[in-house]
Amino acid sequence: MTESLPPLTVLLAGPRGFCAGVDRAIQIVEQALRKFGAPVYVRHEIVHNRFVVESLEAQGAVFVKELDQVPDDRPVIFSAHGVPKAIPAEAERRQMIYLDATCPLVSKVHLEAERHHEAGLHILLIGHKGHPEVIGTMGQLPPGSVTLVEDLAQAESVTVPDPAQIAYITQTTLSVDDTKDIVAALETRFPALQGPRKGDICYATTNRQEAVKAIAEQSEALLVIGAPNSSNSRRLVEVAERSGCPRAGLIQRASEIDWADFADIHTLGLSAGASAPEVLVDEVIAAARQHRTVTIREIRVTEETITFKLPKALAG
Repeated sequence: MTESLPPLTVLLAGPRGFCAGVDRAIQIVEQALRKFGAPVYVRHEIVHNRFVVESLEAQGAVFVKELDQVPDDRPVIFSAHGVPKAIPAEAERRQMIYLDATCPLVSKVHLEAERHHEAGLHILLIGHKGHPEVIGTMGQLPPGSVTLVEDLAQAESVTVPDPAQIAYITQTTLSVDDTKDIVAALETRFPALQGPRKGDICYATTNRQEAVKAIAEQSEALLVIGAPNSSNSRRLVEVAERSGCPRAGLIQRASEIDWADFADIHTLGLSAGASAPEVLVDEVIAAARQHRTVTIREIRVTEETITFKLPKALAG
């Protein structure tokens, strides 16, 4: 079959895949299993990726929806997306061993929210309703302290208690370009609006979006490896489409690809969301090689060197 079809160039976006926060969260589960033995419980998916979750389940991690599904005598880990304050408070009340795998860059947004609240400001949170990170961030403060703004239309219509006492924060995994437009609309309506000293959208989200932009125009089609419930992965698909790629899609595994759909293309872009491991990228490339003669060309927009320390309870 490889002989009857034209050669395929795969443009590999760099950076792609795991970010420092995801890497840290997975290490926390693995180290906790080593320290405490199985089972170790994890509230919600540690990161949005079934392959990762199933790999950790195979090592003895048990994923649950809520804390009441965890026995008092077993450790529990909170996911990288962050949790409302009521969750660790309940764990302490039950005298449980708990480890917080919240990404430090999400924790930074939580601290910003608290600082604005203490200063008497009403907070606008730019983000997606129902996303675990948004639930966790809103749950840092009393009900009514934070108003969610999901899009430009809401930015242009949202009402606030006092336009002179207002601040904004954002989910860390948003579209950089969309968020700029939303912030600009809010700043026009609310001149007193206060924002973060440095943007809340994390370095990894920004870098992966820039990398997709760098390959999108040259790609006849582009695939992003990631989960349907992964915000940063879905944003990568949108960025590819807006950056001139005629066909962009989200896949979880190579097995989802119908290679007949790509028989007419010569250049395929490939990236992976921040919670997708590199082994899944390798899997797609291996699958492509079963159908085509493949040349890999990696286009890197930056190098990432950031790492985050593990909680003190797991150190050493």
